[in-house]
Amino acid sequence: MNDLTYVNALVLGLLQGITEFLPISSSGHLALAEKWLHLEPESQSMILFDLAVHLGTLVAVVAVFAPDFAAFASRLTHESSTRFRGRRIAWPTAGFAIAASIPTAAVGLIFKDTLQQAFGHPFWIACGLIFTGLLLWTTGRIQRPRRGWRRFGIWRAVLVGLGQGLAITPGISRSGTTIAVAMISGMKRKWAGQFSFLIAVPAIGGAAMLEFKDAVLQSPHGLGALAHGPLWAGTLVATVSGYVALRILLNVLHRAKLHYFAPYCWALGIIVLVWSLQ
Repeated sequence: MNDLTYVNALVLGLLQGITEFLPISSSGHLALAEKWLHLEPESQSMILFDLAVHLGTLVAVVAVFAPDFAAFASRLTHESSTRFRGRRIAWPTAGFAIAASIPTAAVGLIFKDTLQQAFGHPFWIACGLIFTGLLLWTTGRIQRPRRGWRRFGIWRAVLVGLGQGLAITPGISRSGTTIAVAMISGMKRKWAGQFSFLIAVPAIGGAAMLEFKDAVLQSPHGLGALAHGPLWAGTLVATVSGYVALRILLNVLHRAKLHYFAPYCWALGIIVLVWSLQ
């Protein structure tokens, strides 16, 4: 990672942290920024850097939702008791998360190489951004969702998981897609946000493990040559900025303003599209 300076690492880490949770596609922004900084998104060093900053934003998810995750785990344990007589909520929710994670993993494993080829092609990134804008715009046009966990259903969870798998494509926002699909399926805004980040943990963690394995297999001795200073600096900035961005997104979602991000995605998509065709 000798071509990655501290300045580049800080810029990319900040960009990753902000765009990972705002519904505007972190992968698309990261790939474009790396191109404009004359870095190679497909190189081993940048793949490992992208892996590190994604793990940084995963830490931000855990930090923000730690109380919710702890309460969820406690509820699962409580509902597992044979003496439990109340309404089971945690176990059906866990079932929905598993149902959503299966298609995400399937899409990731089967189409990963094909979808990630778009990282080197601004045209496809532009198409992804425009598609994300359309999904976000739709959330402002649907009737207020009213379904809770009991009425969500396995197949709707599978649909959200397919959307998350599709978000491997740069330009398609993971958070924007999963929240939008959940809301279009009728899930209340609050639960759509929580479900999106519940299934984000295994998705981001699993993708990071696969990326790390592939990078090590391609160059087993390459890890020792990493510029650890820029790597850690970028990861730290991604974690802190991701934490702030996630708090902002939850506030925006609470106020039903998710569609406000659609014009930004369209504008950036059109700019990138024009640039790619020159």
